Amino acid sequence: MFWFWFFSPAEQVQEELDVVLGSSTSICYEDRKILPFTNAVLHETQRHSSPNAVGTVHTKVRLIDTIVLPNLFSVHYDPEEWETPRKFNPGHFLDKDGNFLNKYAFLIFMAGVRVCLGEKIAPEEVSLFISFEVTVETIPGFLAQPQPFKICAVPH
Repeated sequence: MFWFWFFSPAEQVQEELDVVLGSSTSICYEDRKILPFTNAVLHETQRHSSPNAVGTVHTKVRLIDTIVLPNLFSVHYDPEEWETPRKFNPGHFLDKDGNFLNKYAFLIFMAGVRVCLGEKIAPEEVSLFISFEVTVETIPGFLAQPQPFKICAVPH
């Protein structure tokens, strides 16, 4: 989520939320269909900051006697799939009319029968997360971690 705040599409996302949902409604999973820019920003954030460069290990002992490691980095940064692969660009997930595009090269949760179980819950958690203003200041140390904070859920 650092990329979401660092590249600051937050104002545009908030504007879309206010225009489409109004200031008295909280975002929910179903709203992604009517919030194309917000949905595009969330997908681009996940594409650009994929936590895994390599997907789940799959062993095909009977067929090829080897371990297969899918290279997600090569898919998420492929210039043939993404107009500006190394830049944070929510437009990767929008068509010319501003409608959301579901790209087959977006494999953050892998694909097929071994798709990550978090595929359905992660978008809900991320939608909830962007409903809050969060600082990007970190505690000094080996790992970047956010400052301790308390959450008070208040509709905006």
